[in-house]
Amino acid sequence: VALLVLSGSAVAGGLPFYAILALPVLFAAGMSLFDMLDGCFMNFAYDWAFSRPVRKVYYNLTITGLSVFVALFIGAVETFGLLGQESGLHGAFWRFVGGFDLNTAGFVIVGVFVLTWVVALLVWRFADIERRWDAGLRAAED
Repeated sequence: VALLVLSGSAVAGGLPFYAILALPVLFAAGMSLFDMLDGCFMNFAYDWAFSRPVRKVYYNLTITGLSVFVALFIGAVETFGLLGQESGLHGAFWRFVGGFDLNTAGFVIVGVFVLTWVVALLVWRFADIERRWDAGLRAAED
């Protein structure tokens, strides 16, 4: 929507058509760049995760836990916001929830994604999960 408003105001300002088209083209280029980076990251993550069974379980647990948190977070924000608005509840908590912007929620979710990946990588690296689980699996097979 903001892109359309900016393009519309540029038309009203008398800019030439090629200058007006520059913003959508730059937007598309930026989206393509980030989509390509996401694809590269996910390709690396899938190659790493599916090379060994223990990694696959760890990866799936991490992604599932992250997805559950995001779903509960968005659900709680929406539910509390609606509850406070429709019930006319007052107080600091209800003012905070009522004024909580979903754009802010998006930034919180991105931060949680980054934090989750950093913590998951540190736990994987320093807890030596792969070696411990492989040893446990080999002991169970014997």
